[in-house]
Amino acid sequence: MSKESLRDTLSNLDRQILELVAQRQDAAKKIGQVKRDRGENTRDFAREKEVLENARRLAGEVGLSGDIAEELLAMLIRSSLTAQEQDRVAAEGQGSGRRALVIGGAGRMGAWFASFLRSQGFNVDIADPALPPGDQFDWREMDLDHDIIVVATPLRVTAEILAELSEVRPQGLIFDLGSLKTPLRKPLTDLVEAGCKITSVHPMFGPDTELLSGRHVVFVDVGCPAATAEARGLFASTMAEQVELGLDDHDRLIAYVLGLSHALNIAFVTVLAESGEAAPALIKMSSTTFDAQFNIAAKLSEENPRLYFEIQRLNEYGEQALTALEDAVVRIIGMVRGGHEEDFVQLMDSGRSYVHGRRDRPGDGRV
Repeated sequence: MSKESLRDTLSNLDRQILELVAQRQDAAKKIGQVKRDRGENTRDFAREKEVLENARRLAGEVGLSGDIAEELLAMLIRSSLTAQEQDRVAAEGQGSGRRALVIGGAGRMGAWFASFLRSQGFNVDIADPALPPGDQFDWREMDLDHDIIVVATPLRVTAEILAELSEVRPQGLIFDLGSLKTPLRKPLTDLVEAGCKITSVHPMFGPDTELLSGRHVVFVDVGCPAATAEARGLFASTMAEQVELGLDDHDRLIAYVLGLSHALNIAFVTVLAESGEAAPALIKMSSTTFDAQFNIAAKLSEENPRLYFEIQRLNEYGEQALTALEDAVVRIIGMVRGGHEEDFVQLMDSGRSYVHGRRDRPGDGRV
């Protein structure tokens, strides 16, 4: 058989595979409808485990790698869950006949929230100077009779906008999406004292996220529990894991969750950039660990550097994590230079114990 004939065979098989995937997705959406009708959760971890184990078994029977089969089925499960979650959000949406305003809605996270609210049936207005001239409007010139006002702007701008809103006193739910909360303490408090329905939200995922299963959304009650409950209700039909924290606890933890992880990756890519070694040469001989770290650092390096500086600079608790990072690097250098192998081993053993003490979470890629 010629190479051309074999390629035709592959093309036909590819089409059959895609047709079967489409049929599987359709069946998955119908299952999602049945789950909603029965009041069942969208995600069933026991069933996922069963599907993946069955995929490995069948792979062995047909001479296929179990890893390939599991990876393929895991991707299909995730795609099915995404479709089911989106259908549920639309079906159970609270926005029919209601209005929302997203200040900063042309930004990436603002656009995500605008789309999310639209999927629930809200009529969404977007106020953002980044919009084309014909689409721009000043939210300050509106009546602000919206049911929800989302502030999705950089922290310094968010503080100013919240301060202005406390003077206007809108009646609808108001929340920001700031990565930090302590810099917003005063305007948030002023809004509470002005009698506004104000809370603070931190979506712990990026704007490219489609499936919220395993993702966290943090809610910071700033003195208006009813507002926090209403904001949480927006995510009730999703599979997001909701976390409620105090304002100071949020920023203390964020110093490690974002501040530390960002600093590590910025330092990693900075060392590479200043090493004189060309990236293609490093990638050609890279290891699994290097590849994983490089991919994370590469993605981070494409983000807005001013936002990342805000996260480091404006967090009242940020210095603690950065100082601890500095101390750890100095200690490691001292151990290596001094030949203190046992101290190095003990350091790694301590880290291993900490990592093993962290339980696997649903949705983090492990079943």
